[in-house]
Amino acid sequence: MFNIPKPSRVLALVLFLFTLIPIDFSRAGHAPQQVCFSDQCFEVEVSQTLAERMKGLQFRKSLEKNAGMLFIFSESGKHSFWMKDTFIPLDMIWLDRDKKIVTIVPNILPCTTAQCPVYAPDKNALYVLEINAGVSIEKNLKVGDQAIFR
Repeated sequence: MFNIPKPSRVLALVLFLFTLIPIDFSRAGHAPQQVCFSDQCFEVEVSQTLAERMKGLQFRKSLEKNAGMLFIFSESGKHSFWMKDTFIPLDMIWLDRDKKIVTIVPNILPCTTAQCPVYAPDKNALYVLEINAGVSIEKNLKVGDQAIFR
């Protein structure tokens, strides 16, 4: 099959599997199922491995009204996103380590060209919440608002 010594194959497999291990939520006990701002909660699908973050909401045809995807990174940074192969218009909300909104980009349309725009926060963020386009404006979400993960 391969001319790679067996210990190298095992090491390669372990390294590959390590990239799929989700971030440790031992502080919270589990990955969040909801992201709430005051009385507005979103049921979230959590994207925390590299593979999950790369796929995101690509190829989805719809997203429930009060649903979203929460991207969780291992380190704070100016994590950028694009809408390649994403069919749902979205609002992107970046949250810092304290779960406060640092940037909102509303009404991002799907990319229909070969070169898609890239969206990034103004400040470092640890989380990104994607929800249906227009909902952040409808719910009056703004920079500085505090999120609670449940």
